[in-house]
Amino acid sequence: MIDIYLCDDDASARSRIQTILEKKILIEDYDMQLVCSSDSAEALLHALGDRRQNLYLLDVELRDAQWDGFLLGRELRRRDPHGTLIYITGYGDLAFRTFQYHLEAFDYIVKTPDRLEASIHRCLEEFQNRLLLERPAPAQVYTIQTGTSLRHIPLSEILFFETAPRPHHVLLHTPDSRMDFLGSLNEIETRLGERFFRSHRAYLVAFDKIQQIDLRHGTLQVGGRECLLSRTAARELRRRMDAAW
Repeated sequence: MIDIYLCDDDASARSRIQTILEKKILIEDYDMQLVCSSDSAEALLHALGDRRQNLYLLDVELRDAQWDGFLLGRELRRRDPHGTLIYITGYGDLAFRTFQYHLEAFDYIVKTPDRLEASIHRCLEEFQNRLLLERPAPAQVYTIQTGTSLRHIPLSEILFFETAPRPHHVLLHTPDSRMDFLGSLNEIETRLGERFFRSHRAYLVAFDKIQQIDLRHGTLQVGGRECLLSRTAARELRRRMDAAW
């Protein structure tokens, strides 16, 4: 999931940009979400979470004594070196100024009534195409279907799979999300192999994410979460850990 941050101190323009963004994401079913729409650089920086490689849409001419869009872009580059910057402007060519600030802007949105929507659509389409080209190889991701959309979850982000309350459904846990999808732990275990460990009939955990084992209570700590550990699995886990060492 790509987090999008929008900063424009023109309330009317910001509202329209937000509407266009959200509508395009919904219609195309992009794996993106607008998490912040702010009128100031300070507000955006305050809202910036721990996730990185975000998409930032920044107005160039912020009415602020301390910040303009380029200074904000430079600060975001420092905090999120692999984030993507898109500038919102009423001017045609800003490439030289972004070059001066070493910002490597991905694209520009022209803030005029007749071009705004088309510019936003083009930017999102090109950004989505880049994401598809940079997507990890199939062996490095696990693909699930939620509703009508496909999600590609890097294996490195998965903590564990757990049987869901709904029959024939599985819960996939990452550090910051939980996703429900139609599936079977037996099928997932066969597909993913040794990288994941069946700690219990209801749990399939990432072997390298196991932090603590409590044999007395039959539990594991995986990425700060508690999972069940059966007696049979405990013996197999001890064997695998001995072999790893």
